[in-house]
Amino acid sequence: MLEANLKELKLALLGYGKMGKTIAALAPQRGLQVELILDEISNSDYQGITAENFKNIDVCIDFTTPEAVVENIRRVASLKRNMVVGTTGWHHRLDEVRKIVEQAGIGLVYGANFSIGVQLFYRVAQAMAENLKGFPAYEPYITESHHRFKKDAPSGTALELKRRIEPILASRDVPVWSVRAGYIPGTHEFGFDSEADTLILRHTARSRQGFAEGALYAARRVVGRQGLFKFAEILE
Repeated sequence: MLEANLKELKLALLGYGKMGKTIAALAPQRGLQVELILDEISNSDYQGITAENFKNIDVCIDFTTPEAVVENIRRVASLKRNMVVGTTGWHHRLDEVRKIVEQAGIGLVYGANFSIGVQLFYRVAQAMAENLKGFPAYEPYITESHHRFKKDAPSGTALELKRRIEPILASRDVPVWSVRAGYIPGTHEFGFDSEADTLILRHTARSRQGFAEGALYAARRVVGRQGLFKFAEILE
């Protein structure tokens, strides 16, 4: 019965850029129905987030902009709808969002990256750091490269990787370098360099489908939940 109910989930999409369109195309193949799409025009000044528009919505997925996302969350939360937020560049306001979520009694899943492959990349990177933490001759670093249209730098994925790695490496600095040029696919590297050799762990996103798969997976998993969850927690 639970699986049947999950297949009937009705989604609202906030943001209809490349990610929104990928999710909309993939959702029917995964047994999910996109009922509402709000882009920068139909949701200008947040006018599209209304009780009438959301009356049949189970979960709202947000891939918009750092400037809009927190107010989107506030308004969707007031309608008591659970959310999946893939927008990055707002995590410095996490405490504010936590209060919104708790006061509204909704469930919200957020993440710097909804790719399942990236979540595994984080875990392997942490293991790599554990193995090399006792060898100061190897200096750690993170690089990330994206197309010129990506607005935030460093990427949320790189910042999350740094957050996970630094406690393992204690007082050692882990610099992050960003490139924005052309049409580069999302690429993240975690490396250790020494005078003798270099070790590099790399993840390259071949398409947006991986992120869409993760967002739809999170939409299913947030049903019936209350609280603020990282995507990694939902994945586990």
